[in-house]
Amino acid sequence: MKRYFSYTLILTLFLACLAGTSRAQYVQVEAALAKVSIPIGDQTVLQFTAHIPTKSNISFPQLVDSIGKIQIVKVGKLDTIIDKNKPNDETITQNYTVTGFEAGAYRIPQYTFKTDTASYTTDSLLLQVTTLKIDTTKAIYDIKQPLLVSYTFWDWLRDHWVWVVVTLALILLAVGITYYLKTRPKGEPVKNEPILPLHVIVTNKLIALRNKNLWQQGEVKLYYIELTDVLRDYLEKRYNIQAHEQTTDEIFSVLRYKELKQADRDKLRQVLVLADLVKFAKENPSAIENEQSMDNAIDFVIQTKLEAPAPENKEELPK
Repeated sequence: MKRYFSYTLILTLFLACLAGTSRAQYVQVEAALAKVSIPIGDQTVLQFTAHIPTKSNISFPQLVDSIGKIQIVKVGKLDTIIDKNKPNDETITQNYTVTGFEAGAYRIPQYTFKTDTASYTTDSLLLQVTTLKIDTTKAIYDIKQPLLVSYTFWDWLRDHWVWVVVTLALILLAVGITYYLKTRPKGEPVKNEPILPLHVIVTNKLIALRNKNLWQQGEVKLYYIELTDVLRDYLEKRYNIQAHEQTTDEIFSVLRYKELKQADRDKLRQVLVLADLVKFAKENPSAIENEQSMDNAIDFVIQTKLEAPAPENKEELPK
């Protein structure tokens, strides 16, 4: 029984080795040139091929820039093909486009492919790069005659369609603007409104302030702030002084040198002094004082208004 078991084990190991050897025999690598002879500067394809069992791993040799004086122009990708008749086998190829710029015979060396268990080597190849034969007895001429290329309007339009579109857009824009300018409704001529005198403008502001009824609504401080702002603005424009940046005493110090009646000074003083008391001393004037402040402000502006210059008499020109 033991002898039978030993024979069986030996037979199994032998068959496994035989299967491994048989599987290894499936691996086959090769290198081939599409053309073994090319004119100088022409190109050919160097192809690496590996026939291996399906799902096996194999590493291809990596070529970079050149093989000696043979220049590599393009490196292709790995391409895998499975034979329908042999589904357990697959073929992997990789192409290198090569060229030569010096005449001569160049040897492409052997290259090694590696699997997980073994290495496989290709045969070396020979690439012949030939020169062009020149017949010195003949005149120099072009290798190929110039080709006549038909260039139609549609070809020109395809090459210049951007400029055509831009030009048409500008033309349409110009036509649209012209049409709009010609057909738009004519508006009425703008009337130049007369410029109101300063005292009229300021008086209108004071009347508008009175109509807001600020102090009647408890906004006494705001009432005097707006009232003095209007008066200070009038003083700046009427007497050319910096009334907004000056205190009440400073304003009257400057106004000493201006032509002002004493009654007008008193009206202005009543408004500005009472406004200071309201803004800084929390004074609470009576209704009569509030009305009096507005009346004095309006009277001051009217009494100190700048008189318009008299029109000049123009002599009539003789006819």
